[in-house]
Amino acid sequence: MTVQIIGGGAVGLLMASFFSEKNIHVEIVSQRSEQCEALCTYGLVRKGRAGEEERFSVGGTTQIAETPELVIIATKYNALAHVYPLLTRLPTTVPLLFLQNGLAHFEEALHLPHLHIAFGSAQFGAQRENDYTVMHKGIGVLKVALARGAVEKFAYIDELQGELLPIQHEMDAEKMLLEKALLNCFINPLTAILKVKNGELITNAHAYSLLETLYEELMTAFPSVRSQFPFDCVKVLCEKTATNTSSMLADRLAGRKTEVDTIVGAILAKAARNQQQIPTLYTLYEMIKALEQVESGDKM
Repeated sequence: MTVQIIGGGAVGLLMASFFSEKNIHVEIVSQRSEQCEALCTYGLVRKGRAGEEERFSVGGTTQIAETPELVIIATKYNALAHVYPLLTRLPTTVPLLFLQNGLAHFEEALHLPHLHIAFGSAQFGAQRENDYTVMHKGIGVLKVALARGAVEKFAYIDELQGELLPIQHEMDAEKMLLEKALLNCFINPLTAILKVKNGELITNAHAYSLLETLYEELMTAFPSVRSQFPFDCVKVLCEKTATNTSSMLADRLAGRKTEVDTIVGAILAKAARNQQQIPTLYTLYEMIKALEQVESGDKM
């Protein structure tokens, strides 16, 4: 039995460590043979918040197995265009679990012919240190929602349940992804532009004022979720992940294209379809797109 995780980034490596910890054979599918060799040579190292290290046996490969028990897609959204053709070569009975931020991948993934598709919302903190080392920056729940098929096909996920990784099942996959995208909209664009860690959004008075304004605009645009997202919950999230570098900021610091389109752009588009405007979020979106253009040297 084999679980394969496509994507050797922070989320993929951390998930692989949890599978290995439960003695479930797991492989990282990476485009880079160097990462595969490193995993096979050194194992996977997970660092905790107190600096403690654990080493796990995790395979590395550049190929998707013919009949894995479960495939988890843990790449960023921008990589999915290259992943979808690979998935179509798998038997349609192989269950697929998508772990992307944002909303753009939801309808795309459901166009695949596979019988069992689920989506996940990872609310833990993870940061990749190198090809075989991941830092577990903050304990958080992994929410999983079945979009179609049989929930028992994803039973391996329930085996990960524990203090370091609480598992929570949701009934509505699209609603779950919307809620996660909203959470990302509170933190990601502000931290990416200000170049601050999550906690500074509530300790810096000016950043805090922007956060409050952004919250009110988002809740006005999506009033049905206000009861689930009191502003105190946003503050608690910032506090719990105070030392974390948001994924969007990490992308900026590494010179990578951010996921601003699939996270912020998708929320703006959904609000527009409901004839709602979110001016502060729109401004942040345009600022990040402008920064990406400047930093890439693109004059268009």
